Amino acid sequence: MKKRVFALVVALTVAFVSTAAAQDASAAASGGSMIKYIAAAVAVGIACIAGGMAVGKIGAAAMGAMSENAELSGKALPFVGLAEGICLWGFLVALLIIIL
Repeated sequence: MKKRVFALVVALTVAFVSTAAAQDASAAASGGSMIKYIAAAVAVGIACIAGGMAVGKIGAAAMGAMSENAELSGKALPFVGLAEGICLWGFLVALLIIIL
């Protein structure tokens, strides 16, 4: 499953970059700004995919642990929050790419 998701991300990236490179000469001046948006989208996309995979694994493990011992719910919640933070970092990186 992970290999398929990674292959899909790589294929979409190559497709978008090749589309950006195929622009005619009159639009080449604005092509640099288009690459920024593609880079921002890739940053957010990869971060959110990785964050979703992490939350899925951590959440499943936390639910299994809580089914055996209900007192572990408070200890598992910060780890889910850390995994969700990956998505926020991807968003911040995308904002920095677009702004700078």
